[in-house]
Amino acid sequence: MSKPDMMNNNCLGWAARDESGVLSPYTFTRREVGDEDVSLKITHCGICYADMLFTKNRLGDSRYPLVPGHEIVGIVKEVGSNVHHFKVGHRVGVGAYVNSCRECESCNQSLEVYCSKGSVYTSNGVDADGTITNGGYSSFIVVHERYCFRIPDEYPLALAAPLLCPGITAYSPMVRHKMNQPGKSLEVIGLGGVGHLAVKFGKAFGLNVKLFSTSISKKEEALSLLGDDNFVVSSDEQQMKAMANSLDFIIDTASGDHSLDHYMSCLKTAGVLALVGFPGDQIKLSPASLLRGMKTISGSLVGGVKETQEMLDFCAAHKIYPDIEIVPIQYVNEAWERLTKGDVKYRLADHMMENCLGWAARDPSGVLSPYSFNRRVVGSDDVSLKITHCGICYADIIHTRNKFGNSKYPVVPG
Repeated sequence: MSKPDMMNNNCLGWAARDESGVLSPYTFTRREVGDEDVSLKITHCGICYADMLFTKNRLGDSRYPLVPGHEIVGIVKEVGSNVHHFKVGHRVGVGAYVNSCRECESCNQSLEVYCSKGSVYTSNGVDADGTITNGGYSSFIVVHERYCFRIPDEYPLALAAPLLCPGITAYSPMVRHKMNQPGKSLEVIGLGGVGHLAVKFGKAFGLNVKLFSTSISKKEEALSLLGDDNFVVSSDEQQMKAMANSLDFIIDTASGDHSLDHYMSCLKTAGVLALVGFPGDQIKLSPASLLRGMKTISGSLVGGVKETQEMLDFCAAHKIYPDIEIVPIQYVNEAWERLTKGDVKYRLADHMMENCLGWAARDPSGVLSPYSFNRRVVGSDDVSLKITHCGICYADIIHTRNKFGNSKYPVVPG
């Protein structure tokens, strides 16, 4: 009689093992799907600079092996018995966090990312049960339904991935500070992943959008590709003087060290600057820049669950699409090198392929070890199934040990 093999919740991911940050294939176990959990097969995951910070331990708290990725989209393959908002086959996204206390004031206001007990990051976080979270550079993920988002049917999955970090990072402060009033003026500092989406949101809101950049080389790109209304070289003193007291809002997406005084003078009375980048360890600002003109500086991370879903629906309704390049996961290390060198416009997304985790023999010894490979894409007459058990047959040994002389390695038996 054959003895069945239990195919557990093994997941194929790409992990960093040390501070070099180099990623390589890694197999690990996801938790069982709970009553309120959603399990989704990941099709794409956005590449964020924060991924490199974690994998290279730049914040000093990385836990290895580390599977990065927090801009996740895919297809629901299983739901728990008490899940009410998602069904198998739904298109779903998961963002920067996968848990929170669900009891504090922030959580009750659907601002889970600001949970008073700390939200649990999708990657390198410590979950409620003490386990370390593994992110979206992987084949599937299991998440509580509260932290999942429905991707509108008409919206391309690959393009939805960057919305879950740079998209909501721009959208959240814009809505919070009423930067959605047609006719008002908005200036965006920086034309990267967050900046180019802030420009697109501003145009959709009916704002008069301008772009600050330290480089004149960005001008043609900003005016033609993004339909920007005006371009200001912030290193040009005359151009900056001409901008004095002319703006209602500024979104600062820049990550390098820079003085905020340089930009605060451009705001009108009661103007607002929303800081969404990380400009070094300290902000350079004179108190007079705030006091003279009743001006405000506000910080913002990604948004809460409610406004993230609102943002996804808004993008679908207004056909707002990030500009991305899709990279097969096998080339993720090369993609990171390009990101470091600034050779990216404006966002990269990993394609997770049709990766399958198996156990294979590599030679006539017949010894089996983990092996990842690609299944074909499901055709019009095909059925794809998740294997739960597989019987063990003596014929498996014959094939793996090449007893017939025709085995083609690696051999995945069963």
